[in-house]
Amino acid sequence: MTHPLAPRLAAYIAERMPQASDVSVSAMERISGGASRETYRFVCSWREGGEARSRRMILRRDPPASLIDTERRVEFEAYRAFRGSAVPVPEMLWLEEGSDALDHPFFVAEEISGFQASPQMLFASAGPAMLEKIAERKWTILGEIAKADPVALGLDRWMPAPALDACWRRELDHWEGLIDKDQAEPLPITRAAIRWLRANPPPPAQKLSVVHGDFRTGNFLYDPEGEIHGVLDWEMCHLGDPLEDLGWSLQPVWTFGQGKAGGLCAHDRAVAIWERASGLRADPAALHWWILFNCVKAQGIWVGSAAAFNRGGNRAPIMVYPAWWLINAQDRAILQVMGRLAS
Repeated sequence: MTHPLAPRLAAYIAERMPQASDVSVSAMERISGGASRETYRFVCSWREGGEARSRRMILRRDPPASLIDTERRVEFEAYRAFRGSAVPVPEMLWLEEGSDALDHPFFVAEEISGFQASPQMLFASAGPAMLEKIAERKWTILGEIAKADPVALGLDRWMPAPALDACWRRELDHWEGLIDKDQAEPLPITRAAIRWLRANPPPPAQKLSVVHGDFRTGNFLYDPEGEIHGVLDWEMCHLGDPLEDLGWSLQPVWTFGQGKAGGLCAHDRAVAIWERASGLRADPAALHWWILFNCVKAQGIWVGSAAAFNRGGNRAPIMVYPAWWLINAQDRAILQVMGRLAS
């Protein structure tokens, strides 16, 4: 059965490919997940120069209400900036910021097919050697993102550039404000963490870096040999302290119960890989601050997801899942990082 969006998407693509004829969209299906964007894969077919052609593509469309509010332009430009670099990303094709074509803003990109993203599948099938190789690639790529010059990439055009000594405050103010707006019940553990973070600010950022914002196991495509072929989900990308991204990758919820950084390797090993690739230093005290901050940030996402569900803006099951499981898990992660979790 043809997906309801398929003919409308085909008409949109046909307008952007004037050299093509007989443009059609088939095999369109929604990819599970996508609490911040609806994600679909499909095959685009057309005729050009007398030949039949096809390409697998991805549609990322804004949902009625999102787990996080982000600008699709920022995500699109972040992907484009790193295309062809040491950071593997899919090719961006078209960005539509209006709502006429498909009811909500969206973009279309190539699909990098034939690889996996699921952490659960990874941990169920991979041996120690493969996990170590993926860890090497994962934190090397994150180091490359930290090392990149956001001005040379042109991303300062789309993302505000905070002062080096203001990165931490801007992010903490933002996520505390979202928690203030969205919490449905008291969050005493999260509030204690926020008080500690404000009383013990980190040093200024070593440099202004591109911050992916959600760089974790589960947001990249890997193969059975341990190579990473695509870094995904750049919707929270911004400019800031490179330790923010490293701290997100190391926060305890992303161990997936494996007892390792990102479920892949020892904490110190991950940090050493990142330092080597980025040319930067991860001061332990500063990194501790950013890991705890990222626990607060994650809690802001889980609380916001529950709020979107409770307000009726998005009743997809994935929106209520964080409230059911991750808010409690994040409280335990906060206590762990603060050294307050009883064994």
